[in-house]
Amino acid sequence: MVQTPSDAVDRFIPRSKLKFVLSGIVVAVIAIWLWPFRTVPTGSRGVVTQFGAIKGIENEGLVVLPPWQHLTLFSVRAEEAQIENADGSTSDTQPVKVSMTVRYSISVDRVAEVYEKYSHDGNLASYVQTATQEVFKAVTARYTAPDLIAQRAKVSADIASALKDKLALYGAHVINIDMRNFSFSPEYMAAINQKVTQEQLRLAAENKVRTVEAEQKQNIAIAEAEATALRAKADGEAYANLTVAKAQAEALRLQNEALAQNRDVLELRRIEVERAKADKWDGKLPEAIYAGAPIPFLNVQNAKQ
Repeated sequence: MVQTPSDAVDRFIPRSKLKFVLSGIVVAVIAIWLWPFRTVPTGSRGVVTQFGAIKGIENEGLVVLPPWQHLTLFSVRAEEAQIENADGSTSDTQPVKVSMTVRYSISVDRVAEVYEKYSHDGNLASYVQTATQEVFKAVTARYTAPDLIAQRAKVSADIASALKDKLALYGAHVINIDMRNFSFSPEYMAAINQKVTQEQLRLAAENKVRTVEAEQKQNIAIAEAEATALRAKADGEAYANLTVAKAQAEALRLQNEALAQNRDVLELRRIEVERAKADKWDGKLPEAIYAGAPIPFLNVQNAKQ
């Protein structure tokens, strides 16, 4: 006996209950379709459309919609776009490349505009990459290659400013830009490295010359100080000798003056000494008189007188 599909249904679901099951399924589908409650998560906005036309923008939280309207979630969180090897050329025709990370977000007051013109989910990575390439070319063309290296911070600021103006056209706000892998051609980089090496050698030579000059100046200063010290010492010794000589001369002068003034006093002293000797003499002459020896108390000059 062949079993029909209806027999199989009857086997699992009795015919008396089948209509209730079908009715429940229909009600569930209708309830889901007509369910008016929707949720907009944090960091998003809800774009309400009706038959393709934008009817409004809903903030985060619970949203009640009629069944003929549709809610699309639109991200306003920070997004990032990777730009690899953006190329440009300096004003002195040196090719240059850079890789950047651009972080941006959609301005909340322009969600409807961005949804309608550029993106249904808030992702503008392709627009950001294109805009960054254009801005990088325009900015690097204003600098020479040496200036681009020496003024990298200013170059980065110029790129950020121009990119903000550019992405504002798409309703995006630039949060920050990270520049990385900033490089020139291998030939130019080799020339830069050689120039840096030469500059370092030149600075080292100048430092050595300055060191030698400083040592020479130090030696000259030491020699001048020693010469000054010797000269001061010689002047001091000469002054001391002159002072001593003057003192000695003055002493001799005073002594001579004293002797001249006191000659009579000395003569009296000599007479007193001779008298003292005469008082002590016993009247005997010495038995032996040597040549040149004085004869006591014999004053020939007085005897002649």
